[in-house]
Amino acid sequence: MRIGVVRGHVVLSIALPELRGTRFLIVEPVTAENLAKNDGSGGGKALIVADQLGPGIGQLIAFTEGSEAANPYWPNLAPVDAYCALIINDVDYRPPVPQGE
Repeated sequence: MRIGVVRGHVVLSIALPELRGTRFLIVEPVTAENLAKNDGSGGGKALIVADQLGPGIGQLIAFTEGSEAANPYWPNLAPVDAYCALIINDVDYRPPVPQGE
């Protein structure tokens, strides 16, 4: 699971029946360095994430990738590679202190 910032959404004109009710978000993954800054910057390469929770633009989410991303659609099969698993309200991240300091 990774953390990302919602930057926008994608509108489909045609979708498979299995994806009915699913929104698609443009999500920028957050690097550990930017998570420590807590300034809303991402830093990763943006990707498309399937969503059924409804986060807004600028909100932090956690998303799963790979075969786990299709689990919410079970027993149906859905062509999904990334899925919004939760909306993050608050982050308390403290980077690890390097050894010897």
